[in-house]
Amino acid sequence: MKPEPITRLGLIAGNGRFPFLLLDAARSHGVEVVVAAIKEETEAEMDARAAADPGIQVHWLSLGELSRLIETFRQEGVTRAVMAGQVKHKQIFSSIRPDWRLAKLLLNLRTRNTDMLLGAVAKVLSDEGIELISSTAYLEPLLARPGVFTARAPTVEEQQDLAYGREVAGALAGYDIGQTVVVAGQARVAVEAMEGTDATIERAGALLRSLEAEGEPSTPASTLARRLSVVKVAKPAQDMRFDVPVIGPNTMETMRLAGATCLSIEAGRTLIFDQDTVQKLAAAAGIAIIAV
Repeated sequence: MKPEPITRLGLIAGNGRFPFLLLDAARSHGVEVVVAAIKEETEAEMDARAAADPGIQVHWLSLGELSRLIETFRQEGVTRAVMAGQVKHKQIFSSIRPDWRLAKLLLNLRTRNTDMLLGAVAKVLSDEGIELISSTAYLEPLLARPGVFTARAPTVEEQQDLAYGREVAGALAGYDIGQTVVVAGQARVAVEAMEGTDATIERAGALLRSLEAEGEPSTPASTLARRLSVVKVAKPAQDMRFDVPVIGPNTMETMRLAGATCLSIEAGRTLIFDQDTVQKLAAAAGIAIIAV
């Protein structure tokens, strides 16, 4: 038996453009959207969107207010919801004060990684009659398709780096440590932890620049190759309801500034935002993108 069509959707909005893309896609299908905007993360533009569209309601909540989130969705008649947009992992250890429900949830977690935390939140919501659905709902056309996404394909050397990076990234993602690895000359330069993909790429670029600064003008600072290859993967058992890998124009700009020339993502499990702009920026920077 097919579920009833969604006419009213809850949107738990994090930072970035993801919430707005999902919001626009849902509204294009005639779905009314109740936005739970996270004060510490969601862009203020969300209020303007609601003011211009009677089919959008916005409620601002603190990150720690799980009980209020549930009460808001119940009062608005929301039975299905979606998470869209990043919530920085470091927020877990910030000064945000959890309400009693979130505090109880955190105390019962074995580890405070993304899978454990968001999975537990999803379970609490489900127990209250609110089903979390895939964060790619309404955005299927933005999922990466297999093959080379840019004007040029990875070189043989880049392919070697990417193959090694995928091996390392797959292992790390299996432990929910991070989903991004930066490689140069088949050496690990940086791996993602709590800081996120862009910060990981920036750190790799800074490391190579520091090696250049330490070397003699006429002598390489190290045997490490001067180009960076970036690998971003989904988790082996990726839950498409949250933490789905995303790339966009900011990824391209961050790679350009860091001196990264190649990017590998997973087809069917990575969202590409503003695809035309991504391709133009990649072409201008000489970056190759491949989805495997």
